[in-house]
Amino acid sequence: MHETTPGGWRTTPQRTAVLTALRACDGFVSAQTLHAALAAEGVAVGLTTVYRTLRLLEAAGQVDVVRDRDGERLYRPRPDEGHRHYLVCRVCGLSLAVDAEEVERWVARTARDIGFHAVTHTVELAGVCDGCLSGPDHRPEPDP
Repeated sequence: MHETTPGGWRTTPQRTAVLTALRACDGFVSAQTLHAALAAEGVAVGLTTVYRTLRLLEAAGQVDVVRDRDGERLYRPRPDEGHRHYLVCRVCGLSLAVDAEEVERWVARTARDIGFHAVTHTVELAGVCDGCLSGPDHRPEPDP
């Protein structure tokens, strides 16, 4: 019999391997990059299992998710402090957590005023970091 996690999903050797590999990554990572890292370590986990496990981790509140400039979902283990928002560089992928208390208050107030409960939200902030802006390869990007 498999154990269940605090999020309520069954642990399996494959899911444990995915979570371990995700925790070993620096910053946000795509499912395909995570799958390649597992394969490079000789861990036999299918790409579909990686995607499914990341969706389970997201539903259980154990990962934060952002999208890259092409819309691909990138994952990072959620810190113990809970839900975070990030500013992500569109050029190099650098991600930095930002203070978003005002966003959290706005979401709670808006949900309360409209009469919604158990509201979740996603706020995505993207820009160009100082390093990329001043780098030799910088090309101005059109504003979104």
